[in-house]
Amino acid sequence: MPNNIIEDFVRQVLPTERSSSYMLALGDYRFSVDTAAYQSFTRDLTFLWPTQQRFGGHATPQFVGKGEFKRSLKGDIYPEYKGGLKQIDAMAAEASQGRPLQLISGTGEVMGYWCITSIHEEATVFHHNGQPRKISFSLALSFYDSVYKGA
Repeated sequence: MPNNIIEDFVRQVLPTERSSSYMLALGDYRFSVDTAAYQSFTRDLTFLWPTQQRFGGHATPQFVGKGEFKRSLKGDIYPEYKGGLKQIDAMAAEASQGRPLQLISGTGEVMGYWCITSIHEEATVFHHNGQPRKISFSLALSFYDSVYKGA
């Protein structure tokens, strides 16, 4: 991938113009139109400001560092169109590995290592045999670090 970025810089290709077969990669799972396309990708950052008591004065907050960094994805799967019925199982298989997963955008941005902390699935609009026509999902991620040295 780094060679493609250098070539794009020389040709002045914007990151959004690079072609990719996926929207986002999380470990070995690929979010795409053909698997599970997400409609929202949110980011939550926290910063730590505990209150410190001062002698003879009122308590004031003191910055002690960054807090948690979380992301979430929400999307829909239409099994008859693309993706099939096993996409949530594939996401859960990645989460079940018990290790942080590298997150890479479809434009090639390496976003560090993340832990899947929860998966929510909702099946709606059913066939007469009970098979869902629409599966909505949400994934909660917590930032681990920019590197992972585990096996």
